[in-house]
Amino acid sequence: MQLLKDKIRDIADFPQQGIIFRDITPLVQDPSSLKIAIHKLAEPYKNSNITAVVGMEARGFIFGSLVAWELGLGFIPLRKPGKLPYDVQSVEYNLEYGEAALEAHIDAIKPGDNILLIDDLLATGGTAKASCELVEKLGGHIVACAFLIELAMLNGREQLASYPIHSLIQY
Repeated sequence: MQLLKDKIRDIADFPQQGIIFRDITPLVQDPSSLKIAIHKLAEPYKNSNITAVVGMEARGFIFGSLVAWELGLGFIPLRKPGKLPYDVQSVEYNLEYGEAALEAHIDAIKPGDNILLIDDLLATGGTAKASCELVEKLGGHIVACAFLIELAMLNGREQLASYPIHSLIQY
């Protein structure tokens, strides 16, 4: 999707030397590009058995909630610890630079729910894998994982080998 790729700004040496940050801000600021991205993320799942969409804090909220709306489904936010007001289930996971955790309300996913996981970026796959684990802890079934961008050289697909993956833009 060259049209969308052209809307992503490369920022050299952010957040540290040697990293090229893929900035989605210009894409989400452009209504027609955002509409195309959401349509293309949702399209493979239009006539599927998905019952809800989950997205991880924070950019997964942008794409996940819009894909849920496009599919006529509800959206379930996966949050950082301490952000949800009701009883939660959580999962901890490792990052390249430390540890992190995600939480969801204990009643957000019903046993047997068919879930589409959405995020802006698939890099190493750690956050997406933890998100899938959280959904499954709550009794849900991951139907697929979809991403706006995939950084193929970081092999995130390997972390998600047991799930179908859809990505619009690969670097």
